[in-house]
Amino acid sequence: MNVPYRQIRAAFTDDAITVYQAYDPAIAAPAVAAQRFVPPFRRERMTWIKPSFLWMMYRCGWATKPGQTRVLAVDIAREGFEWALRHSCLSHPDPGTDHDVWKRRLRESPVRIQWDPERDPHHNALPYRSLQVGLSGDAVAGYVDRWTLRITDLTDRVEDIRRALRAGNDVTGMLPTEHPYPLPVELAETIGASTP
Repeated sequence: MNVPYRQIRAAFTDDAITVYQAYDPAIAAPAVAAQRFVPPFRRERMTWIKPSFLWMMYRCGWATKPGQTRVLAVDIAREGFEWALRHSCLSHPDPGTDHDVWKRRLRESPVRIQWDPERDPHHNALPYRSLQVGLSGDAVAGYVDRWTLRITDLTDRVEDIRRALRAGNDVTGMLPTEHPYPLPVELAETIGASTP
């Protein structure tokens, strides 16, 4: 399979895209109960959302790292997700970027974009990148107050997959199905995604 170097791959419908986060139970449990992020979740901090399930598993160590033992699937409105991309800036400038223009956009944008190596179920780096989106300011308010449609605790599923991996089983069928996310050309350019 020839995967573009920078491509958003996600589970999505016509109206929503699933992103993943991992938290301590003190934050995760109230969020699942309320179906939105509530205190002790802190709006003042940048919060990172990840459309790639396997990248989230790499980041949280299959729900074993301190403070990341509860894995949440957050279905958010595609309209909100694309607003975030439209108002974003790459965390690091691409080669050839005007540094002053990039620094100005970085100061003004409430959203950060990072492209990190995608991972396989064993955390091995793959030769293409996965998207992380950091939300702050207006973007966090949008995420918490308007974009979030559903929050699902996936921790039991994550633990089942982790046990299957330890047993040496093929977990492909246990993973969420992710497809290339369709991006308008101008959004692809804004976030530095690979274009055909």
